[in-house]
Amino acid sequence: MHRERISDDVYVFTSGMYAQVTAGAILTPDGAIVIDTLPFPMETRQVIDYVERRCPGGIRYVIYTHYHADHTYGGYLFRNAQVISHELCRDLLLTRGEAGLQLARQQNASLAEVQLRLPDLVFSGELTLRLGGKTLVLTHSPGHTPDGITVYLKEDKILFAADTVMPVPYIVDGDADAMLKSLARLKTLPLENVVQGHGEIVLRGEISETINSSIGYLNKMQDAVASAMIANQSRDDLIREYDIESCGRSRIALNGLVQQLHAANLITTYDRFSMDKARLSARMRAVRAADKKSGKSAGKTTKTTAAGKSSTTRKSSTTGKSAAARKTAPARKSAGTRRR
Repeated sequence: MHRERISDDVYVFTSGMYAQVTAGAILTPDGAIVIDTLPFPMETRQVIDYVERRCPGGIRYVIYTHYHADHTYGGYLFRNAQVISHELCRDLLLTRGEAGLQLARQQNASLAEVQLRLPDLVFSGELTLRLGGKTLVLTHSPGHTPDGITVYLKEDKILFAADTVMPVPYIVDGDADAMLKSLARLKTLPLENVVQGHGEIVLRGEISETINSSIGYLNKMQDAVASAMIANQSRDDLIREYDIESCGRSRIALNGLVQQLHAANLITTYDRFSMDKARLSARMRAVRAADKKSGKSAGKTTKTTAAGKSSTTRKSSTTGKSAAARKTAPARKSAGTRRR
């Protein structure tokens, strides 16, 4: 596990066991607030030990940013803390949590002792939490999941964005349009640091570019799906034709996991467009308008040949099925090396 101090009393912990998932801790004279838990008990205990040794008031609150296992499975270890979440988080843990935990235990022996901890306090919309001179604003931020929230530390201008901001937006369990609205809201906040749900901390000079890049990715990804459907391409064609780099993001983040997340985004969007014709039609109109403006024919893809010339080809329709990936039970992954 990697630990990083980003202000006098704010720490970020990054898992070395699963997908560089992060947890945060804010230390105050009246106790500590922990934002998200790490999924594996060993690392969560390290977070608790570190915080309690430095904060005589103990850990008063734990905030779940959303219901996913990698952000909540450590909750049962915070026995004296009150757990806070959005009301939908509690609902989703009640309806999906136990089944997911049973599967996770079967897949990974390290999770055998984990017990589902439900929130004690829930809210809708927005909640302001004050403790020891610190003010935290918890705001509903759907997109990655329906129940997602962000946590803004006003005095330090630090945003714990959870999975609203990560190396590639992931909307299989959420909604791309909701994510776009949530990302647009973040642009209105005065920010010094953004703590992603996975990966490295985003510094002040990188924040605007990071948010805009996520917005750009979601639009390009949806345009790619619409283009494929205009050309009567299958889901397998879609994945082959549009890798993550074609949508403006690097494939190396999170040790390459982002390419899998991107493929799942494509498949999920393809299936949703297939069921929501109005949404598909709106996106198709936008793609055709952009193609007309640039002089391309809708439903065609332009490639560069070895001689450096542009050639236009039309894909034929093929059959094929692929299953969208869902983040459920965390599997052991190498987190790589974080820069201090």
